[in-house]
Amino acid sequence: MLDDRSKLLLKALVERYIADGQPVGSRTLSRASGLELSPATIRNVMSDLEEMGLIVSPHTSAGRIPTARGYRLFVDTMLTVQPGTYGAHSLAPDQPQKVISNAANLLSNLSQFVGVVVAPRRSSVFRHIEFLRLSERRVLVILVSPDGDVQNRVIFTERDYTQAQLVETANFLNAHYVGMDIEHVRERLQGEVESLRSEIAALMQAAVTVSSETITETQDEVIISGERNLLSVSDFSSDMDHLRRAFELFEQKAQLMRLMDIAGQAEGVRIFIGGESQVVPFEDLSIVSSPYEVDGKVVGTLGVIGPTRMAYDRMIQIVDITSKLVSNALSHHK
Repeated sequence: MLDDRSKLLLKALVERYIADGQPVGSRTLSRASGLELSPATIRNVMSDLEEMGLIVSPHTSAGRIPTARGYRLFVDTMLTVQPGTYGAHSLAPDQPQKVISNAANLLSNLSQFVGVVVAPRRSSVFRHIEFLRLSERRVLVILVSPDGDVQNRVIFTERDYTQAQLVETANFLNAHYVGMDIEHVRERLQGEVESLRSEIAALMQAAVTVSSETITETQDEVIISGERNLLSVSDFSSDMDHLRRAFELFEQKAQLMRLMDIAGQAEGVRIFIGGESQVVPFEDLSIVSSPYEVDGKVVGTLGVIGPTRMAYDRMIQIVDITSKLVSNALSHHK
């Protein structure tokens, strides 16, 4: 258990290291903490903090830097977040994919790190469907989801259809199947296919297949913005191995998805510090994340990925405000 003096010195050390990126020595720590303590006393406290695994001395430096445990204690018990000016930004209600893309860019621009947004799970229910004849045996299927998202897909049919036949089939689907889950539509079609005219049945089955494929392909899409920002972060630019591992994470979207899924299982902003657990296996990276909602229901996660040495108070504000902006933009786009 840390006493008040040790907490103050740890807080000052973490804040100074985040600001400067240099190991913090006892003399610097004395000035930063505002405590009138002798260098010997400060060295003794730093030695105790090191024994507790909260700070460490890199190489032969006389200064100390925080460990993952030190960052965690700082974030959980010492971090104070002041009201910022990020509320001046906005995300206009638009197509969900555009809102998500703009949010990733906003996170990246404000943080100067990497913005990540997990797109909402697409509804397997359609609000409207259209068929458009492109050429012989080529048909464009247009699907509109309940939230207004539009998906287009070209299908190749076994026979040629007139535009009148395509309109008739779309009208039939829109009249009898709108609002149903795609799998429910598929099951019902199997029972009704005998009573439907062959051209309508074939087109409907093709539409159901393409709907299922579209939903599966676009499920859990991860939008990443600002990877190049890490090139200007000294923690990475001075160590190409660190940089390579970071970029490997962004390429392995399945692993990134797992990280963001875990982040989305809690309310509000959460901070995952690299090296403290298997959640973020890279010691050099931390994630500040938050779920976002549509009409009060959590549908996805967003966050900032950056170096462990980041200004967590600023990142919390940026992520929290962007989460609210995304929630508002998606909830008002109907």
